[in-house]
Amino acid sequence: MSTAVTAAPPRQEGAVTARAPRTSPLSAAVSKAGLHVAVIALTLLWVTPTLGLLISSFRPGGAFTTSGWWTAFSPPFNFTLDSYRAVLGESDLLPSFFNSFMITIPGTIIPAAIAAFAAYAFAWMKFPGRNWIFLALVGLLAVPLQLTFIPLLTLAVHLGLTSGNTLPFGLNAGFIAIWLAHTGYGLPFSIYLLANFFRVLPQDLFESAEIDGASPVTVFFRLVLPLSVPAIASLIIFQFLWVWNDLLVALIFIGGTPEVIKG
Repeated sequence: MSTAVTAAPPRQEGAVTARAPRTSPLSAAVSKAGLHVAVIALTLLWVTPTLGLLISSFRPGGAFTTSGWWTAFSPPFNFTLDSYRAVLGESDLLPSFFNSFMITIPGTIIPAAIAAFAAYAFAWMKFPGRNWIFLALVGLLAVPLQLTFIPLLTLAVHLGLTSGNTLPFGLNAGFIAIWLAHTGYGLPFSIYLLANFFRVLPQDLFESAEIDGASPVTVFFRLVLPLSVPAIASLIIFQFLWVWNDLLVALIFIGGTPEVIKG
């Protein structure tokens, strides 16, 4: 049995071979330099207001109302720490910072921990109504926080979690209420973020772990958590900034009286 072999057509003289266009080193350097200049310009534009605020804090009181912050670099140089002495010595800033950390740290750790377990269940465990429950959680993102203040505050009052009550170790009961509130507010987004990240993890790893006899708890702590450090870190950053910058929820559940501020 013979096999037919087709010969390649001869290359014609004068034929031009198409080549990919080359970028000259000079044009590449120019485009890269332009990108660097644009990034530096945007960075300076973004940092300038913060820099002006920092410089104004070292100027005498009232100077920022009569001249711009850039005039501080012209003689006579008149920098002072009076503003910092007044803030740190004559106000309740340090106790307020302590209370902010007392609210923010648990208000970040608790929802992140619960969301990690829940997201793993939604991503890799099968149970009845999984998709509908996940859809309901995502739908909670559209609920305004203001609609929940009255029912949550009423529930906290019935449970005795108000700022007037003191728990063991001298802990203000209002902190428990605000921790639970921030946990409820942060869980929908936290579960949504982590579940979408867990779903894109390689399925072969979970199948191999199941063949080796690993339990879901072992898979979660040995595989999911180490592979999801970037997503969990992003979630912690978002949740920490949201709770730290919040004032309305803290005033509602704890109050803003001097007794509360001073701890």
